[in-house]
Amino acid sequence: MNIAVVGTGYVGLVSGTCFAEMGVNVTCVDVNEEKIKSLLDGQIPIYEPGLDEMVLRNHREGRLNFTTDLKTCLDNVDIVFSAVGTPPDEDGSADLTYVLEVARTVGRNINKYVLLVTKSTVPVGTAQKVKKAIHEELEKRGVDIEFDVASNPEFLKEGAAIQDFMRPDRVVVGIESEKAKELMSRLYRPVMLNNFRVIFTDIPSAEMIKYAANSMLATRISFMNDIANLCELVGADVNMVRKGIGADTRIGSKFLYPGCGYGGSCFPKDVKALVKTAENRGYEMRVLKAVEEVNENQKHIVFNKLCKHYNGELHGKVIAIWGLAFKPETDDMREATALITINQLIKAGCKVQVFDPVAMDECKRRVGEGVTYAKDMYDAVLNADALLLLTEWKQFRLPSWGVLKRTMNSPVIIDGRNIYDPVEMMQKGVTYLCIGR
Repeated sequence: MNIAVVGTGYVGLVSGTCFAEMGVNVTCVDVNEEKIKSLLDGQIPIYEPGLDEMVLRNHREGRLNFTTDLKTCLDNVDIVFSAVGTPPDEDGSADLTYVLEVARTVGRNINKYVLLVTKSTVPVGTAQKVKKAIHEELEKRGVDIEFDVASNPEFLKEGAAIQDFMRPDRVVVGIESEKAKELMSRLYRPVMLNNFRVIFTDIPSAEMIKYAANSMLATRISFMNDIANLCELVGADVNMVRKGIGADTRIGSKFLYPGCGYGGSCFPKDVKALVKTAENRGYEMRVLKAVEEVNENQKHIVFNKLCKHYNGELHGKVIAIWGLAFKPETDDMREATALITINQLIKAGCKVQVFDPVAMDECKRRVGEGVTYAKDMYDAVLNADALLLLTEWKQFRLPSWGVLKRTMNSPVIIDGRNIYDPVEMMQKGVTYLCIGR
């Protein structure tokens, strides 16, 4: 089978590469000539464990190719996946500019049946807009060419995307015709052979499933952050509370970890978009509005704890930060708590020293030279008055406490992810502040 994947961002590149790994002939398309040139030269534009090796191998073996021109491959493909960006507008709604441009390009250039599958996260009703855009272009050409549209939302976790694609919890496919269902069944047959679920739905339901799933996970996080903040006020330990409620099979233990707020490319954007979708139809998503408000407040909690510890006197303090990405195993800093914290520290007159295993270049691109970029985690804490842990990378879990105490001005740690044991910290003579304990 031959397919095209439009967009070589996180979703497009991972999806295209994994399809190639399953034996599909894939052409990845992007209008960014520099990005395509880099991919052809074997340079991977994103960090995802195992992806670079898989891209290089499948490109070398001829199953994975890259181009800037979608129209040149339309005659040779059965399916076109649209995996372009849907950035939020100022009002929180999803910007469909790139999605609709892909549809128009298809309409202008197809000469035979093609199934256009939207993989980007888009609001309910987008498929109808995509179909209309294709029809309009076909009418301009004066031709009547059969095509179908479908929805195939992605559920990839950054840092574990390849495993999520190759061994998914489920694959959701929204279709309107038996022909589209047959094509998508053929494409996902390798997954189905392993008894993984492919769930076929109508297209609006598939579009809604993605938003509803991410919004539920975001809700669990904000709920636990609210509970954690209350635990501090009443003297409870949120870690014990989390275990107690997670043992209830109706609740489960996943996404019940309190911290300093969620970020990334999905949860913040998707919660806003779902709230806006409801507003456009005269309905208020009151729970999700609260989820968003709790999360925005939670991103300030580490700075607020630091400020309280030093009675608001932060000017001139040297503050170290471990972890810049919004989560481990990625260099993605979109909506990361670190961005807010760094800005607050700089405004307070602090000298900020940062380290992250993979997100240093991304931080330089976003923050510039307003902070000091350390060469390793211990260089970051040199002469520091406090250490803020914002991302729970594995290498931060068992640091040398002796080195920290010798190199820091004062052993103060504010743990935004609750990865250390308060009793052990007290025994080691470390001033330790965490969340909900």
